[in-house]
Amino acid sequence: MNKLLRILRTDRNELQDMVRKLGLRGKMDLQAVISSVEEILAAVRTDGDQAVLDYTEKFDKVRLEARQIRVSEREIGAALDGLDVELLTIMRQAAENIRIFHEAQLPEDIRLETAGGGYTLLRHRPLEIAGIYVPGGSAPLPSSVLMNAIPAKAAGVRRLIMCTPPGPDGSIEPVILAAAAIAGVDEIYRIGGAQAVAAMAYGTQTVPPVDKICGPGNIYVNTAKRLVYGQCDIDMFAGPSEILVIADNSADPAYVAADLLSQAEHDPLASSLLLTTSSELADKVAEIIDISVSKMPRREIIEKSLSNYGAALIVPDLDTAVDFVNELAPEHLELCLEDPELWSEKIRNAGAIFLGNYSPEPLGDYFAGPNHVLPTSGTARFFSPLNTNDFIKKTSVINYSYDDLAACWQQVATFADAEQLPAHADAIRVRFGKNKYGG
Repeated sequence: MNKLLRILRTDRNELQDMVRKLGLRGKMDLQAVISSVEEILAAVRTDGDQAVLDYTEKFDKVRLEARQIRVSEREIGAALDGLDVELLTIMRQAAENIRIFHEAQLPEDIRLETAGGGYTLLRHRPLEIAGIYVPGGSAPLPSSVLMNAIPAKAAGVRRLIMCTPPGPDGSIEPVILAAAAIAGVDEIYRIGGAQAVAAMAYGTQTVPPVDKICGPGNIYVNTAKRLVYGQCDIDMFAGPSEILVIADNSADPAYVAADLLSQAEHDPLASSLLLTTSSELADKVAEIIDISVSKMPRREIIEKSLSNYGAALIVPDLDTAVDFVNELAPEHLELCLEDPELWSEKIRNAGAIFLGNYSPEPLGDYFAGPNHVLPTSGTARFFSPLNTNDFIKKTSVINYSYDDLAACWQQVATFADAEQLPAHADAIRVRFGKNKYGG
């Protein structure tokens, strides 16, 4: 019987072909989506709350009034009071771990003194207002609330808002509201989809315009974020989730199988790959997956994911595996190896790296502290995980004295002349009575 997880012997050329194919996951003709999203953006930009209410009725099947768009403090308090105490305690501990990790990232201003008594400075200041989007769908995602909100608060963002779609009765999942309260979200709005992105980008009578929008979503949400980029900032261009596990004979096949399954249950487009030098390990992992999947509630999603984008790849050596990682630039990379720290030093491109048998990927999803908002689809080559600095802008300051400028004015003016910008040169020369134009 064919195993759900394919086992392939491969070489460098075949691995490169797989990188190309995985990069095409989720790619589709977006023109119809773009047209639909552009219509929504234009309507919300023009009609504000009314457009939001109309689209909420159309897509979420609930009719709200303008006064109901913002979630009340009473509703948030009730969510906190009604949540299971054990879960609330766990969420608060996770939030504390995330806060400590992200507060440690706060940058310091850089000031360099000049010879003449002046200085140059790089100043850091938080964004004034940021917005996070939390999707609805088949399962609530309180971890997404914590991971998007806490870095913003650690950075010092003054006003943090959140949009999330309402259920058919107009309510928001209590665990989402509780997570928002724990993370320090200031305002919550029951708006979903592209209309939520539009509301945060342009502002409405109820929702303020933000400086940055973060958070996951479906193809319409992600397309809306791309289209409003420039009106405000966004976190990154998200694609389907992925995990890549490199394992040798020291790995426990049950652990490896469980970690591959944990990612496959996300989405039919999720990718779960094992790279190993051991055909015996690959066989055991595939056998465990076949047994485990039959018992899992999200079996259909897992089967589609593994059938299309899952495999155990037997490689000739670990150096080949590392080369593949650096080309694929996976979102999550687990190193289930005898000496994972040594091999991690060779990794240049990955969103997050998990070392050893006791650092599974879900630990990063929920609890350890580093952010789980990670670059996907190869973008770890140039994007970083969401972090505190994403909510901090930098301003440069120049404060030269007369002596500082006197020491370099001729060089600056000559540089301006080389670019054929005489007014630039004169703005320097005039301070020393050497200008060619003007009084």
